Amino acid sequence: MTSTDTDAALARLLEAGRSRAAAVDPHHANLWTALAAATEGGKRFRPGLVVAAHDALGGAQASAAAEVGAAVELLHTAFVIHDDVIDGDHLRRGRLNVSGTFRAQARSDGAGPDEAADYGLTAAILAGDLALAAAVRAVATCGAPGPVVHHLLDLFDAALHTTASGELADVRLSMDVVEATLPESLAMEEQKTSAYSFALPLQAGAVLAEAEPATTARLGEAGRTMGIAFQLVDDLIGVFGDPDRSGKSSTSDLRTRKQTPLLVHARSTAQWSELRTYVGRDLDADELDHVRGLLTASGSRRFVEDLAEEHLKASRTVLDELGMSLEMLDDVTTRPPALAGTGAAA
Repeated sequence: MTSTDTDAALARLLEAGRSRAAAVDPHHANLWTALAAATEGGKRFRPGLVVAAHDALGGAQASAAAEVGAAVELLHTAFVIHDDVIDGDHLRRGRLNVSGTFRAQARSDGAGPDEAADYGLTAAILAGDLALAAAVRAVATCGAPGPVVHHLLDLFDAALHTTASGELADVRLSMDVVEATLPESLAMEEQKTSAYSFALPLQAGAVLAEAEPATTARLGEAGRTMGIAFQLVDDLIGVFGDPDRSGKSSTSDLRTRKQTPLLVHARSTAQWSELRTYVGRDLDADELDHVRGLLTASGSRRFVEDLAEEHLKASRTVLDELGMSLEMLDDVTTRPPALAGTGAAA
């Protein structure tokens, strides 16, 4: 099976939703147009994991695997759209996201700034809701046998609960009412990313291949550690990254006081007394460069890089034990291109 199978399945799901929406109201159909745009530009590694796990374990339900892979991508899109609302971001991958698109349209139509902002947030919340519903529907109608579909729905439900818990914890910790410990920060990152981005697709592929329960459980463990590594690297990109290459702001995490392991570690260093003055506000380019220097000098960047590498190795160990070689995981690295040229620790 190729990535075009999951791309085709995703396109069908989006077109089906757009067609149903157009029959209701043209403005509603615009939500699906924006939703489709929100799925563009990603690496599609989540649906790739579903298909790869299914194929590696000798699965014979290629069509269902493509549908479930598309469902995972829709789930990811829903979380991204809602995450942008939570963070107050109007750009994604260097262009207007759903809220930004509808806000700009409202302004063009003559709405005031506050009304346009409310309209944009409303559209984003609704688009994310529609993506969630479409993802679950895709799983329920994927064509796999009934017991398999039931197991898949249980996996999706568990991922939804875990991710929602992680997202809420992220915002709760960002209020800075209490200082998060490193275990609390890592637990938040595990819940926020690992469950739906790695554990879910790997386990869904195994369930579709009707693998042994022990194998499915082990893949969940591999996904958990892999997801933590991925999120740790994403935290680095969120400060040290090049927005033109990553599509991610390099100041948003600092502005919103995200209690990532990067900042939790920095709080224990001598540089924190100065670093803290830059957290919770907008930074210009010179200030950001200074923060990057402080985080490097404090050893916090190296600490997070090493921690990510440990988790990545742990996940690969599990995959090796299961005799699985997933080539697309070579792209999950602690030295991504988006970090190039930002003064990596030697």
